[in-house]
Amino acid sequence: MNGMKLWYDRKSKDPTYFVQLGIRNGKKTTTKNIARIGRHSELLNLTDDPLSYAKEQVTKYNEEAKNNNQVSLELRIDFAEKLRAVNDIVSSSSQLNIGYFFLQQLYHDLEIRSFFDTATSGSKITFDPNLVNRFLTCSRILDPDSKLGTHQHLGHFYERPDFDYIHIMRTLDILEDHYDEYISYLFEKSGNIIKRDTSVCFYDCTNYYFETETEDEDYVDEVTGETIRGLRKYGPSKEHRPNPIVEMGLFMDSDGIPLSMCLTSGSDNEQTTAIPLEKKLIQMFKKKKFIYCADAGLGSFNIRKFNSMGGRAFIITQSIKKLSDTLKKAAFSDCDYRLLSSDAPVAIADMKTFDRTDKKNEGLYKDKAYKVIVADKAFDLGFYEEKQFKNGRSAKVKSKGTLRQRIIVTFSRKMMEYQRHIRGRQIERARKLLAGLDPETYKKSPHDVTRFIKRISTTKSGEKVTDRYEIDETIIAEEEKYDGFYAVATNLDDPAKDILDISSNRYKIEDCFRVMKTNFSGRPVYHRKRRRITAHFMICYTALLIYRLLETKLNRYGTHFTVENIIETLNNMEVTNIEDMCYMSTYGNSQVCTALNAVFGLGLDKKYYLPKDLNKKIKKISK
Repeated sequence: MNGMKLWYDRKSKDPTYFVQLGIRNGKKTTTKNIARIGRHSELLNLTDDPLSYAKEQVTKYNEEAKNNNQVSLELRIDFAEKLRAVNDIVSSSSQLNIGYFFLQQLYHDLEIRSFFDTATSGSKITFDPNLVNRFLTCSRILDPDSKLGTHQHLGHFYERPDFDYIHIMRTLDILEDHYDEYISYLFEKSGNIIKRDTSVCFYDCTNYYFETETEDEDYVDEVTGETIRGLRKYGPSKEHRPNPIVEMGLFMDSDGIPLSMCLTSGSDNEQTTAIPLEKKLIQMFKKKKFIYCADAGLGSFNIRKFNSMGGRAFIITQSIKKLSDTLKKAAFSDCDYRLLSSDAPVAIADMKTFDRTDKKNEGLYKDKAYKVIVADKAFDLGFYEEKQFKNGRSAKVKSKGTLRQRIIVTFSRKMMEYQRHIRGRQIERARKLLAGLDPETYKKSPHDVTRFIKRISTTKSGEKVTDRYEIDETIIAEEEKYDGFYAVATNLDDPAKDILDISSNRYKIEDCFRVMKTNFSGRPVYHRKRRRITAHFMICYTALLIYRLLETKLNRYGTHFTVENIIETLNNMEVTNIEDMCYMSTYGNSQVCTALNAVFGLGLDKKYYLPKDLNKKIKKISK
């Protein structure tokens, strides 16, 4: 907004004097008469020199605006006025989002523009890939959609970025061409925003499905002769969908902020993804020591062995069911168990039977019993390896490897009761299923309630076999043996409580996947080409990184909100143009809004904004 000046029709014998305001909104400059001072003949009743009087009034308006940051407007509304006729098929909204300014601040702090400047130096591109990447990232957080859908709704942002759909595709190609450099760059620059805690690196895998029935075929690289496996393949879907999938491996730090990711074929064994990605992590960390933490499915003998070198360590959940009989006996034995809170001796039998309704036992109910078991032999932990025979056949045999490690076994009364409650509900479902069971359609599954139903075949001499079905009490009793028990394997000598505390934070990486899949709509994926699929997930990864940085800054400020609370607030932070004079907020204040403004200092908690002020804000964080 420019200064105010006097305006009147100099050709008129009896002009009317107005206070006129100059307004600059982006590249557009307009003027508005904001106040009527009076007609010349009217002002003669007040002064002998109406022109000088009018000039004095303009000066007062300017001083008031300068001192109080306020402008008095004279608003005239014609309720009969109709909308201006246009040829647009769909009516557009005048509301523009400014909530993305907070995301843009973090995008700017990551210095991603510099990355694209380096990546495209020497090329003859005529568009701004950083601009494209910036709004693809913000849109993935605020309003996830297909790339075409995102392009169609760019006008909803305050800046109203202008680029073509083809520029989106070309930006995706640039991203994929610089995959490793981009991921490493984000890690390096994120450390300038928040100090990264890489003492523990959590790893997990998930998969994403595609809206297609056909998997990608393998092909041979014409240059190297290497067989390249198709990316979209049928495999064990986490969501049990009959669609081709790709697999994503993700490392995160102790704060739940992503460190690195990888994409592999949907048919690949997820255990083979950990070490290659971890090697890249080691390079990013400049060989800094860290602890590898994962669940049992990503804790093979080779992974444990790899993380017993170079000063690294591992903490991995361990299936008690897979332990050898000797170690199972040790786990179930009452001997050597201690309370986690006090290290006082305790018996599992007592933990299972104490009166939990007695207030004196409240602490015990929340506590856990633990013991440490030495388990250096791989076959004691249920590990197998492929053995090749001279005749060309192969078979799985128990691993004979050794590795220094301990098993920390815990027992929780609270967990035991929870597991039995869940199983009780499953057994009830099995009983209902049993009542109307059709023998012709019955299929037993090891992970379904049907596992509790057994078939008994009977026959009399000379008669055909008849089947009957009943609840399998043996299976129930076998499962109950493990209720309340939990175990982790580690090569660390740290106190058991410290090890278990680290392992308990694995839920954060599951939350990362939930955010990407649900809040950011990372799936289904509609791209076909391998490089576009990869780039799509690079956008999702960038969005996750920026969101987690924002969330962590809020948490460290002392406030915590759900993902839904934060994203809804950012989406609702919209302004509408008031006659090109100013923007008026259409959102109300909230706890999230207050915290965001306190942490980032962007001052987006006002009722009205001058165009020049919003322009300055976005220009500052978009360099």
